[in-house]
Amino acid sequence: MFAGRKILAVVPARGGSKGIPRKNLTKVGDSSLLERVAAIVRAITWIDEAVLSTDDEEIARVGADSGLKVVRRPDELATDLASSTDVWRHAWLEAEGDAGGLFDLGVLLQPTSPLRTTADVMACVQLLIDEDRDVVISISPTPSHFTPEKTVTINDRNGLIPYLDEGFTSLRQEIRPYYFVNGYCYAAVRHRIVDEMAIHGTNVGAVIVDRPVVNIDDAFDLEVAEWLLRREQRSVIPENVRDSRPGSNQP
Repeated sequence: MFAGRKILAVVPARGGSKGIPRKNLTKVGDSSLLERVAAIVRAITWIDEAVLSTDDEEIARVGADSGLKVVRRPDELATDLASSTDVWRHAWLEAEGDAGGLFDLGVLLQPTSPLRTTADVMACVQLLIDEDRDVVISISPTPSHFTPEKTVTINDRNGLIPYLDEGFTSLRQEIRPYYFVNGYCYAAVRHRIVDEMAIHGTNVGAVIVDRPVVNIDDAFDLEVAEWLLRREQRSVIPENVRDSRPGSNQP
């Protein structure tokens, strides 16, 4: 439990993937993406239940071996068009049916973010409670060269058109801060997912992850993740920074 709330973790991992075949079982370092997120879940002692939502037998086996309870995802929730909210809600209700009780809060942890830390997850849940939010989403600063001020379109005559009506901005110092959803953690109260079925909307808070992040969509992302992982491993991490208990500021 976290601050008296019963917590459910849901790991969504379907078998189909267009960019990288069998993506959730692809390795970064010595562990697959699925094994990495399962290790994060095991390290967070205040998670009361952790389930894997999947339609795939091999993923189910690896998840079970990694300590996750398996929720079989129906076919209609295993397509490219299935929403994260619907997948999350289905797994939440299935987990409550198995547990014989309700979960107050939940976190959605996608395997495709292999460099998340326990501190990222804890920060989202802590903010959810401290600010009385319905949802908290982890985000990261958008590099200035990807912002709307530096974005253009091309017309049918191959002419360059600024995306914004006010035109193209070349000076980085004049660009306002932007952020993107990095996929590291979604945290929500029960009624928002189970009853309202909406992750985005009103009363949504944000935790900023201000370090290099990667979300695995294609082969290049895997190369970036491997490089970042090797860079992290070159740094010696003292044992006293590995505490994942609530109230600790350690990763």
